[in-house]
Amino acid sequence: MNNRLETLPRRHVLTMPAVGSAVRTARETTEQVLVEWGISRRHPTVDPALLILGELVTNSVRHAAVLSPNVTVIYASGPDTFAFAVHDRHPYLPSLYASSTAQGGGGLATVVELTLGLGGTAVVRADADYLGKSIWITLPL
Repeated sequence: MNNRLETLPRRHVLTMPAVGSAVRTARETTEQVLVEWGISRRHPTVDPALLILGELVTNSVRHAAVLSPNVTVIYASGPDTFAFAVHDRHPYLPSLYASSTAQGGGGLATVVELTLGLGGTAVVRADADYLGKSIWITLPL
């Protein structure tokens, strides 16, 4: 994580099997975590954040489960920022911004479009051993 993310005081980690029900579990957990952190379900960032999260978890389940039996969601928050990452142990590193300019870019194009539309950032980070990655989304609150 970069220095800005490391300063976010609130953290939560969710690890679950990379199966279809992971998307629902991740969304429900996100809603619970946000409430616990005092972020209203009606905040204008929450619905897009849930959609972004759902797309990323879906991609991990569809494309990485063959090498990554689990998917992990890492949450972090501060007074004006909500960040989350979806991590799997598949080595492929998607190009987020190329997907947003390609016609029919699918879920990643939606992720980038929503993230940038909210004034946020999206970054792919490889694991130290290059056998997995995290896609970090940072959104202003």
